[in-house]
Amino acid sequence: MKKITLLLSMILFAGFIFAQGGEAPLAKGEKQLNFGTGLSGYGIPAYVSLDFAVHNDWTVAPVLKVVITGDYVGFGGLGRVDYHWNRLLNIPSNWDFYLGGSVGFVSGDDLGLNIGIQVGGRWYWSDKWGMNLELGGGTGYGTSFGLSMKL
Repeated sequence: MKKITLLLSMILFAGFIFAQGGEAPLAKGEKQLNFGTGLSGYGIPAYVSLDFAVHNDWTVAPVLKVVITGDYVGFGGLGRVDYHWNRLLNIPSNWDFYLGGSVGFVSGDDLGLNIGIQVGGRWYWSDKWGMNLELGGGTGYGTSFGLSMKL
């Protein structure tokens, strides 16, 4: 966990050093597809989500996921909302730092409502594609990493 915290701190620091913009990575009305895998206490998650920018600083997204552990395969769905810090902290638009919350359900023995929080970041290497890293808790994600594609 210390290594992940250090990595996120370095990414944030680099974002502040190279900050020249402060533009939102997604403007109101734009969409972004996210997909990837990760690590969690529940098994290996794989996910796909679609961010909808409802404001230059806010996105909402439905998320579908699969969690695989040994003989068990669990399915889940959740909704999430994220606040993106770019404009407030004057971070360039090829970086994206966000914090948010999620609520959803996961199939399995303990089917029920799951509530979680997430903090993460993205680096866009082009106008369309980026990599993301996220730390989360409460919904079986743990740490996730993947790709983002602006639509």
